[in-house]
Amino acid sequence: MPTGPLAPQLPVPKFAVGVTGHRAGHASYPNDPSDLSQELQHIFSLVEASLTNANAAYRSARLVTLLSDGTDHLAAELALDRSWDLVVPLPFCRKLNSAINAGPMSRESVRSILAGETPSDPEIKAKVAAIEAFTNQSAVFELADNYARVKELLLKTTENPEDQAAHHALAAMTAQRAALAGQIMIEQSDVLVAVWDGQSTANIGGTGHTALRALDQGTPVLWIDPGQVGNWALLSSPEELSGARLPHDRAATSARLDQLVADVSAPLDEKTSTMLANLELREQSSLASHAFRRVQALFGERGIGRKLGSIRLRYEQPSDMSQGSNEPVLAMLASLAPQDDRLSQRIGSQIVERHVWLDGIASHYSDRHRSGMVINFLLGAGAIIIGVLYLPLVDAAYKWIFASIELVLLLAIVLNTAIGRRRELHSRWFETRRAAEYLRHTPILAALGVARSTGEWPQTVDSAWPERYVQHVARAVSLPKARVDETYLRTALTALRTHHIEEQRRYHKDKAEHLERVHHGLDHLSERLFMGAILMVATFLALTAAGHLGWISEAFVTGSAKWFTVLAVALPTLGGAFAGIRYFGDFERFAEISKVTAAKLDAVAARIDISLNAPAGAITYDKVADLAKATDQIVLDEIQSWQSVFSSKIMTVPA
Repeated sequence: MPTGPLAPQLPVPKFAVGVTGHRAGHASYPNDPSDLSQELQHIFSLVEASLTNANAAYRSARLVTLLSDGTDHLAAELALDRSWDLVVPLPFCRKLNSAINAGPMSRESVRSILAGETPSDPEIKAKVAAIEAFTNQSAVFELADNYARVKELLLKTTENPEDQAAHHALAAMTAQRAALAGQIMIEQSDVLVAVWDGQSTANIGGTGHTALRALDQGTPVLWIDPGQVGNWALLSSPEELSGARLPHDRAATSARLDQLVADVSAPLDEKTSTMLANLELREQSSLASHAFRRVQALFGERGIGRKLGSIRLRYEQPSDMSQGSNEPVLAMLASLAPQDDRLSQRIGSQIVERHVWLDGIASHYSDRHRSGMVINFLLGAGAIIIGVLYLPLVDAAYKWIFASIELVLLLAIVLNTAIGRRRELHSRWFETRRAAEYLRHTPILAALGVARSTGEWPQTVDSAWPERYVQHVARAVSLPKARVDETYLRTALTALRTHHIEEQRRYHKDKAEHLERVHHGLDHLSERLFMGAILMVATFLALTAAGHLGWISEAFVTGSAKWFTVLAVALPTLGGAFAGIRYFGDFERFAEISKVTAAKLDAVAARIDISLNAPAGAITYDKVADLAKATDQIVLDEIQSWQSVFSSKIMTVPA
């Protein structure tokens, strides 16, 4: 009986509302924002009501915003009044952000803000104080990697207001930084509220541009026209944003928002929740799961000792994660963001613990399912051989003994198949393995503030709980409170290279070589067994001819005929069984998938090496995020490839 730990509690995420909108100085921003504030208040109330109805475990929501003045400040104030978490991906480090967002100012004011001093200008002082008041109450993820360049351009524009080149360069740089932070906001949000006049989506980092990117990535956008704040629409496709204005039906839009919140925040269905709650992680693999792995050892290992040695696995336990394979990653996280002292603990309990648990369970189900089918093939071959083995051994009157054994073996196949299906070994293997692989390098993604947007998750037909489960986990972790400078990026990139890519590509290369040996070993054995059957039949015919010609005794031919019959049946039957195991295991195709995955990881590793060897200032957040996403896509591609191979190979009676 399993004695391992029970499942971790189901993740309870925060529903995240992203807000972007026009600045206070924009021509479309209302002079009196009270009506806009009222509409945002109403929308937030609808979200809270929907959360309460959908899932009693929810206590509050989360607001994600870039904290520009105007719309963002309005929303942040309302969220804090409701005790929502405020999460801010800043396009710049905090001081530089204050200097840029406090508005046009003198060189002295800029320098004093960057130095952490209070500016003398009362108006600038008030703006900086307002920005700092919000950031002090937020989890701030500061993109500080381009600090030196942006600071240089900002000082140039204040020291020489006539330098148009500097103004254009600063505008381009700030737009690009806003777009980066906007992408993080999209990935961290379940719905994006966009206060936008509908004029243009071309301004990089602007509200329209951010809303369009969100829709492209499958994140719904609640569009509020600041000129008619009472009319708003919930959009789900880019065509709705760029096409003609839709007729606004407030009741219908409210109903769609309610449904959206319910769909995202509803707990997993009762059957899935019960299944997950009842899963137990064993300490080690069981004999019932060893048949498949023994086949892999016999045909894939080199040396008799490794072929026949112990194949028992010890599954890593969540309680061991601080000393286990994840210890280096957790240590890296602890050193990465000292201002967020709970980051390592949060990622450990939310992500790593669940990954360790699901990884062990998936391995168990994988071995159980495939071992069950290996046993079926061998039992089927044994039943056929036993069915004819009575011929040379006993008289026909005692055939019932062998027939009884044959019946037992056939019933064992049916029982084994029924147990495998009743315990849903195939589907549970697929589902737990998907969830475990999604979580495998999520700790590093979380440290980089990188996540999959709503529409970027794989779509499944039957069971979508692994995707929802991991989305809930990722949303619960949110962004770290960190200053992302070049040192931070180099550390995270090195961790990605060392603790994920290197380990995974080495694993896939070794796996490909091993599985190819298994495939060829089974293939050669099957061929030899069939050739042996041909040889037995040919030998018997030759002996029969020799007996008729008087070259050997006909009595010898007659006496050996039954043994030749058994061998002529047994050899191709065993050959067919091993060919069936080879087909069912699909070792060659799995080896090919691992080869492709390893090659993709090699390419990303080479890109990371180039970045790590680049001179100071060359590593920027956008490049590192792209590398993390490329690695993440390799994970998704590999999962989809092997599941497409094995999706139809459920446990069945061998034919």
